[in-house]
Amino acid sequence: MDPKLDDEFKTEEQENPEFNLATGQNQLERGLKSRHIQFLALGGAIGTGLFVGSGSILSETGPAPLFMGYLSMILVVWCVMNVLAEMVTYLPMKGISIPYFVERFVDPSLAFAAGWNYWYAYAMLVAAEASAASIVLDYWNAPVSVAVWITMVLVIILLLNVIAVSFFGEAEFWFASIKLITILGLIILGVVLFFGGGPNHDRLGFRYWQKPGAFVPYMAPGNTGKFLAYWHAFVKAGFAFITSPELIAIAAGETVDPRRNIPKAARRFIWRLAIFYGCASFIIGVIVPSDEDRLLGAGNASASPWVIGIQRAGIGGLNHAINGAVLTSAWSAGNSFLYSGSRVLYSMSLNKQAPKIFSITNKRGVPYVAVLFTWAFSLLAYLNVSNTGATVFNWFVNISTISGFIAWIVVMITYIRFRKAFEYNNMLHVLPYRTPFQPYATYVVLFIIALLTLTNGFQVFWPNKFNAADFLAAYITLPIFLVLYFGHKIYFRTSFARKIEDIDVMTGKKEMDELAEMEVVRVPKNWLQKAWFWLA
Repeated sequence: MDPKLDDEFKTEEQENPEFNLATGQNQLERGLKSRHIQFLALGGAIGTGLFVGSGSILSETGPAPLFMGYLSMILVVWCVMNVLAEMVTYLPMKGISIPYFVERFVDPSLAFAAGWNYWYAYAMLVAAEASAASIVLDYWNAPVSVAVWITMVLVIILLLNVIAVSFFGEAEFWFASIKLITILGLIILGVVLFFGGGPNHDRLGFRYWQKPGAFVPYMAPGNTGKFLAYWHAFVKAGFAFITSPELIAIAAGETVDPRRNIPKAARRFIWRLAIFYGCASFIIGVIVPSDEDRLLGAGNASASPWVIGIQRAGIGGLNHAINGAVLTSAWSAGNSFLYSGSRVLYSMSLNKQAPKIFSITNKRGVPYVAVLFTWAFSLLAYLNVSNTGATVFNWFVNISTISGFIAWIVVMITYIRFRKAFEYNNMLHVLPYRTPFQPYATYVVLFIIALLTLTNGFQVFWPNKFNAADFLAAYITLPIFLVLYFGHKIYFRTSFARKIEDIDVMTGKKEMDELAEMEVVRVPKNWLQKAWFWLA
């Protein structure tokens, strides 16, 4: 590029706050490569929900609802990922987060409530994963307090997030790689056991689908109980996926060549989820019967269906390896969630929806004040010291799951408004990335997520089943979100929503187009480099 033009470009970048959403020294750094953001999203998606949580779903509903529940949630996540990728690929500006798009295309009050809901969900998820990691470490019965494990886990997560974004991305890449290799190995092991390749040469096949059966009726007998089993599995599968699509979107402002790498990561994300969650949830139902007593004692890796299946097959020594994999998964997911929570807070600060102090960054481009503030709330994991680990973990699971569903509802509404604005301006053709079945898929998924949100605690409304603690855990986030929304709207007297004709679809487009034109096309020199470019 001509030096003079380069100087003009830099001047425009500094003068236009919409280009970076930040000015001066408080800039994020584009240090994340394609492989970093692909594994960042998978690292957040593959956590303790797959390794341990799937066991409780199996025991409560049976193998068929477990498999169908995960497949159904994968389709929901696919739509959420698609609409986020369309919006973020169009404007992958430094400092953006989901609330930025909500304010720009819907309403400032909804953006305010959504932003704090996201931050709250991520902060609780960090605490949940720290809690889970401490339980997993305690599996080895070391003669130390659980507080020592929690401290070790939280300090390492903090250090990985404070040092530098490129170092964080590299650490997350290797964290997630370990998890993915483990899951692939376990899936292959499950296939071997299915055909009788274990030490005892007992061919499992679909034995446990026949006896004790594919379905465990839930809350009611007959077909009603079978349907409720599926719906319960569908709701509980949400914890494994919530906020994971957003990880790619939040990382867009720190991604190298975002208009190439964001669509690439989004397209591959769903296939990897289908392979890991689809295959894994099926294999679990093959190697472990739903009436296995140890499934009901969820609290450490001995309750993991993978460990139980391995022990039932007569394979010794693998339990410690799987326990290590569960630990890595919790550590990796906590790492991703602290990253995301701090970036949401950073972006809200730039948009004046959070105190200005949270937009301060260090010389490496890390918003360390936002990181420290978000991390501070993960100290709630120390509740494990005075309560059982499984109880505390379930508190965090219930709170964060409903927050995740609310966040997805807001994403769907934002995309509908985003698309209508582009249709009004006859600009759909300029979108650099478009996904199939839109906008119809968004309307369908919006209805489904709203239904999941309203019915996620349906058990408490069953005759003689009401429990105040369970009711609050399932629904407390709804009034909190509404108070934030209506409180902001009343105080600032904002309109219900921006008029379609008033929505700004142009600011930032020119700069992002120029950024895309500056991208250096990578030309592989040999087959090995070609394979690496395809992967990364």
